[in-house]
Amino acid sequence: MLRHEIRPGRAVAGLVMLTLATGYAADAAGVWDAPWTFFAPVFVGGLWLAATVTWVSYRLRRRREARRASAEASAPGSTGVA
Repeated sequence: MLRHEIRPGRAVAGLVMLTLATGYAADAAGVWDAPWTFFAPVFVGGLWLAATVTWVSYRLRRRREARRASAEASAPGSTGVA
């Protein structure tokens, strides 16, 4: 199986969109009388949360790559040239 990069921000955005779709479907079916003020904060807050998760995961990934590169450069027997 090929390894791929995990994108947690996209997962959060997808969950937020599924929540909104469920709310719209429940409102359209008459199961739930959703106030319009429910959808705007969930949408904006969800996008903000997805952006924050993406930024944090990016920073962690960059830190991990920098540590790996510095560990390889300082390994015994290495020439320091990548």
